[in-house]
Amino acid sequence: METAGLKEFYRSICIRSVARPLDIEIEDIAHGLARVARWNGQTIGRHAFSVAQHTLLVDAIAEKVAPKIGPSGRLALLLHDAPEYVIGDMISPFKAVLGGDYKAIESRLLDAIHRRFGVKLPLPERLSKKIKAADRISAYFEATHLAGFGNTEASRFFGRPRGVDPSSLPLEPWPAAVAEQRYLKRFAVVAAAAGHR
Repeated sequence: METAGLKEFYRSICIRSVARPLDIEIEDIAHGLARVARWNGQTIGRHAFSVAQHTLLVDAIAEKVAPKIGPSGRLALLLHDAPEYVIGDMISPFKAVLGGDYKAIESRLLDAIHRRFGVKLPLPERLSKKIKAADRISAYFEATHLAGFGNTEASRFFGRPRGVDPSSLPLEPWPAAVAEQRYLKRFAVVAAAAGHR
């Protein structure tokens, strides 16, 4: 099989095997996200800052900056990086280099995850913007508290957050098992409020 054919074969197998909603379990998502490091693992602390903890940080920030997104909006927020349990977390510049193929895979996975957990599609643009805003605030605080960025440099990439006190946020990296359990606990509360069993 030639290289291009092998690549297409592998891609189709991976996408088909992961993108069926009934094959997706929240326990697998939590387990994977708790072991995927943000910032390529280049953060301070005894433990990596995981995508699961990042998601809970975004949730905590959204409670302050977008408290009225409702249970279904909160569920979408908790799943915003869920495809990374399969494809890992990549820094944004690398995602841009990979381009369309990466985005297509990520989008397909997210669509299947949303369908699995009853998130109505498409997400309203207003909700997407609120999740993205909380995500950018999270990135700023992660950059300045964990990844060695100065305030000016972080502001250039993520904007300077206003009205959010970082001292009240979970920025101390947790062990993977703790991040996994806290993610599952929060997901259970939000899913129940959103009417998903």
